[in-house]
Amino acid sequence: MEDEFDLMGNGGRNAMEKVAMVAIYDALTYVEMGQPLNVEDIVSSLLDVPYSECDPFVKGAMVAFVGHYREAVTAIEAKMRNWTFARLNRVEQAILLLAYLHFYYIEPSDDKGIVIDVAIKQAKAYLEPRDYKFVNAILDHVLIKEASDER
Repeated sequence: MEDEFDLMGNGGRNAMEKVAMVAIYDALTYVEMGQPLNVEDIVSSLLDVPYSECDPFVKGAMVAFVGHYREAVTAIEAKMRNWTFARLNRVEQAILLLAYLHFYYIEPSDDKGIVIDVAIKQAKAYLEPRDYKFVNAILDHVLIKEASDER
């Protein structure tokens, strides 16, 4: 992906969104390999600081991943026609999962448009040129809050 300097940036929100996406990518790798997932190790190694000093958004993304991974995959896959989540490349999976977790669990007060915009920027940076349209379409149908939604 990017070298460590670019990944870290100045620690601003954009940099932390990238780190959260990479953390989820790493977690997906562990899941696929059937290996135990150590959230603290993943997060602290990416940020190169003790877990207690890590950014709350990144930690929240990983905690939400552990608690809601299967739910998120099911919700995303339900909006895919003739395709499965497992067939997506891992970067695309990480982008979609982060957006889902961000919208419903990390910062549920954030506007849907902002969450999708972040995912589109990540898709444009890390995926094939037209893949951002797929990410946008899926998230537009998955990120729906109804008045009775109490996530």
